[in-house]
Amino acid sequence: MIYVTATFRIRPSTIEPFVEAAYVLIDTARRQPGCVYYDLHASVTDPDRLVCMERWSDRASFDAHLASSQVAAFSAAIEPFVVSSNVEIIHPDHIEVI
Repeated sequence: MIYVTATFRIRPSTIEPFVEAAYVLIDTARRQPGCVYYDLHASVTDPDRLVCMERWSDRASFDAHLASSQVAAFSAAIEPFVVSSNVEIIHPDHIEVI
């Protein structure tokens, strides 16, 4: 089991188009093999910070997700809105940052 947190800092006033693009990906990801949990959360103190929380059965399932056309489409769709992003993969024995 691995956990993934993807943190996004977005440009002010772009939350609506970001969330719209994210929900398309989330809907697809939830049906992918190995996806246990996938959801998007907004900060209650910072309107320009969003965190995607994911849980995958194994790294291979997550890698397949990353290689999917849906992730590529999501990345292209949010590019104009994202100032920075950080992805952490939390393994049982270490944390990996990509």
